[in-house]
Amino acid sequence: MIMNSPRDRGRTAITRLPEYASADRAALNRLLDEQIVGHVGLVRPDGYPVVLPTAIARDGGRLLLHGSTGSPWMRAAASGAPVCVQVTAADAIIVARSAFESSLRYRSAVLFGVCESLDGEQKQAALDVLTEHLIPGRTQEVRRPTAKELAATLVLALPIAEWSLKVSDGWSEDPESDIAGDAWAGVLPIVTGYGEPAGAPDLRPGIAVPASVRDLTR
Repeated sequence: MIMNSPRDRGRTAITRLPEYASADRAALNRLLDEQIVGHVGLVRPDGYPVVLPTAIARDGGRLLLHGSTGSPWMRAAASGAPVCVQVTAADAIIVARSAFESSLRYRSAVLFGVCESLDGEQKQAALDVLTEHLIPGRTQEVRRPTAKELAATLVLALPIAEWSLKVSDGWSEDPESDIAGDAWAGVLPIVTGYGEPAGAPDLRPGIAVPASVRDLTR
């Protein structure tokens, strides 16, 4: 767990199951690189708290977010409202000998900070990073964004500087009385993947599934 200053320790300190806390920056990077959705929490200018899902991509030492210029939470974040971004991977179900002891293997990170609004070439480059994170190779297969599309899009960069990482990768902690019983215990891995691509209803005949999409299904 990283704590950048005494002032920040209240935000990043893990109080529940602190033995799961990890200070491994490489593990944090792997989690952010594997996931495509994060949940952004902030307080809007009207005082209303919101937590909203959005596509994410790590770009070196910062996390990229994007959305419409018409989005109230995006405008609030672009104006300097403090945010937190939560990213979780559920890796397996820990099947214990009782429902009480059953749980998950997971990796969960929370990032805190203030976003920077990107513009110009930085904005375009960040959008390319987001696109490539979702579908590697796709930027070479589609047209470039128009000036109108860029003007309608906000791109934010959150420095990966203040964060906490929690990792559960163990087994069930059954009491001896349950271990002596007949119930099975173990781990059930959670596996995700991509299915068969489905073309859009208005797709013109003869247009093949692109290489970027085929590569994800392999």
